[in-house]
Amino acid sequence: MSSHEKQFSSSGITSFQEFIRHADYSFTTNLKPDPASSHDGDDHHAREVCSGHFVPVNPTPLVNPIFITHSCKLFEELGLQEEVIKDQDFIKMFSGDLASINSPQCIGWATGYALSIYGTEYNQQCPFGTGNGYGDGRAISVFEGVFKDKRWEMQLKGSGPTPYCRGADGRAVLRSSVREFLAQELMHALGIPTTRSLTLFGSQSQTVMRPWYSEQSQSQDPDVLVDNPIAISTRVSSSFLRVGQLELFARRARLDAHPQAFEELKMIVTHLIKREYKNEIDQSLHFSEQIILLARTFRERLSSLVANWLRVGYCQGNFNSDNCAAGGFTLDYGPFGFCELFDPQFQPWTGGGGHFSFLNQPVAAEANFHMFWKSLRLLLLNDDTKLKELDQIRKDFEPFIQSKLQHMWSKKLGLPQYDQQLCETLLSLLELSKVDFTIFFRELSHLPNNFSALNRSFYTPPSKQLEMQWQSWFEQWQLLVSSANNQQRVSQAMLKVNPKYTWREWLIVPAYEQASRGDYSLIHQLQDILNQPYEEQTQAIEDQYYRLRPNTYFYTGGISHYSCSS
Repeated sequence: MSSHEKQFSSSGITSFQEFIRHADYSFTTNLKPDPASSHDGDDHHAREVCSGHFVPVNPTPLVNPIFITHSCKLFEELGLQEEVIKDQDFIKMFSGDLASINSPQCIGWATGYALSIYGTEYNQQCPFGTGNGYGDGRAISVFEGVFKDKRWEMQLKGSGPTPYCRGADGRAVLRSSVREFLAQELMHALGIPTTRSLTLFGSQSQTVMRPWYSEQSQSQDPDVLVDNPIAISTRVSSSFLRVGQLELFARRARLDAHPQAFEELKMIVTHLIKREYKNEIDQSLHFSEQIILLARTFRERLSSLVANWLRVGYCQGNFNSDNCAAGGFTLDYGPFGFCELFDPQFQPWTGGGGHFSFLNQPVAAEANFHMFWKSLRLLLLNDDTKLKELDQIRKDFEPFIQSKLQHMWSKKLGLPQYDQQLCETLLSLLELSKVDFTIFFRELSHLPNNFSALNRSFYTPPSKQLEMQWQSWFEQWQLLVSSANNQQRVSQAMLKVNPKYTWREWLIVPAYEQASRGDYSLIHQLQDILNQPYEEQTQAIEDQYYRLRPNTYFYTGGISHYSCSS
């Protein structure tokens, strides 16, 4: 970074021209474009993309864009000042209008990836039956740059069709855009690795029809067509490389699909190491050694990520390999949800099935790691020693993630070490009772003297028999926790891992419903609340947001469950 760029970084970025000076496009510079792509980015119809790592494609701008919100925290991290939001070129870029920006550095690109579900490869969702049409159907990256010595990629979601759109319109509705924006804010505040939210723009005149739920509908599937305002949210990350991308190039290399297939696989893995693992992997090492370190480090990150998901009650809903970031963070907030009433089989997505349910996410993670391992294996076929080492990393995945989960439950319960019997009994009691996951653990974090202090987390009082079992568990837990010398320190540690405020869908719905009528105030309020999930807030906020779900919302479509339509 030049001294001129550093000057802008220290004083704050107030204009688009200052912003664009931080551009540094490593993905499009170091990797290969699809040779069949157009030069002008006018590539908006579904087609096969048979080679190359990306397709240059320009977003489709919103008509009559209106600014809705931005992330103050991410602006601060990047060194952006509030004034930049008023810059017309900044507005154009993040509402999808790259073509009218007078800067040669403004480009867009979309990427392909493969689909696998639980270790099984699929091509059916590709319109060509080959897997060459599956990828970023409505997400277009528009910027990559370095701010304060950290690399970021910025991607517009809902920015119009790409060659991977499979015949769809490439748009995202305001509802899903608000959900993703707020969820990324919350997840970051919870201390869990995630893509980030930058800006959210809506259109004042464009709408699209989508299936959704009528008011108070208890239908499993959407029962009406709704005319929705459209929006573009900008999500930001160190990269958007997915396990599914490695899979795509591994499949092509395995099938010898074209002469450069193996080279393209090696290039994408090399780029992944540079983008996501440069601090953990010495790139002067032999490439085979780098691959071993990559597998080991990704296993660490993925296992920690899923353990943290369970810690806060998060369910990804659709944890396919294409929704699994190769950098080991949370990616793609589609049919996600947060567990309120504890249910190990909690799954908010009607099309998800039990394999992506709440407590089954470690198994889904292992299936994704399996495809990651399978892709890397092709690069070590001529090195039997390293191949065995890689295979052992794969074999050890299940005990490795279990150790992460055990550590997580210990911290959540304030235990000096994991107690299997205590934890398994607790999960059984939580399942048998009607208990709010977040409120239960938050109240427990105060180290109450009596079990009755946990009553506010119960939707219905436990039966006499269950109450006796709960009392027995509570006394065992007290005995283990009391062995610590400093009870106050135990409580403080528990309060840092058990949030007070969480995602409650029935409190989010009013925000996007009001936003559809041009009122964004509730979005801003939720940003403030969700950015401090561990903190005690005002009594008014506690009364509104720290409470059990009302009965009327338990079976309501769009709240208790929802389709992937967005």
